Amino acid sequence: MNKITIVSLAASAMLFAGSDPFSGLSGTLRIAGGTAHIPTMKAVAAEVTQAHPDVKIAIAGGGSGVGIKKVGEGLVDIGNAGRKASDAEIKKYGLVLHKWAIDGIAVVTNPENNVTALSRQTIADVFAGKITDWKALGGHPGAIHLYTRDAASGTRKVFWKKVLHKGAMAPSATVVASNGAMKRAIAGDKGAIGFLSAGFIDKSVTGVAIDGVAPTRANIQNGSYTYARGLYSITKGEARGLAKAMIDTMLSTHVQHDIVAAKGFVPVR
Repeated sequence: MNKITIVSLAASAMLFAGSDPFSGLSGTLRIAGGTAHIPTMKAVAAEVTQAHPDVKIAIAGGGSGVGIKKVGEGLVDIGNAGRKASDAEIKKYGLVLHKWAIDGIAVVTNPENNVTALSRQTIADVFAGKITDWKALGGHPGAIHLYTRDAASGTRKVFWKKVLHKGAMAPSATVVASNGAMKRAIAGDKGAIGFLSAGFIDKSVTGVAIDGVAPTRANIQNGSYTYARGLYSITKGEARGLAKAMIDTMLSTHVQHDIVAAKGFVPVR
């Protein structure tokens, strides 16, 4: 038995240390929506399918709005969203929300940028296009390159509401399709500023402190960093079958402590 197999079996044993939600189940579980969820859910899916070869888990992005619409229309079994579904969406589709993590919305810059702290109002002015050169912010002279997300993004909606206070966003901002794409864009552009899930922050981007508080997991957990949101997996009606098994697994002790936290999010349990 090789090392990879041993590790996989050990992970499976941890995942199903108690009752096994996937016991006796087979088939394909379809998941789509928020992109902040994807790395965590793919890690869980790998352990689940290792232990249950008859279970297939297909995970796609598209944004929170897409996840809510697709699960509501019965096109997927779970719709991921980085925002709460609205009362109208819940009523229209009969949705049930399952929160399994708390995430921060972080403003990020390129690591070579010396601007690492801004006020919330300054950020709002930057994204509105009122401030266009890094020199005005104490940085090296050069144009500020704005990056944003598409309208379906839950990350964008929470950022617009909590950080921009529903203020204007400059139409010149470059639109990217996912949290991963945002990270790559910022990492490759010295003049860039954007926003993404705090769980995606690594050495390739710098999380900007807002009003003196950095977007760290500790600050999100203790409430001092207030630009936070839940990560939800949503079902049409009460979760059943493979969808219920996946959600129960996401809320298990192993996943909450060893995967959710390791991916940079705050566990709910």
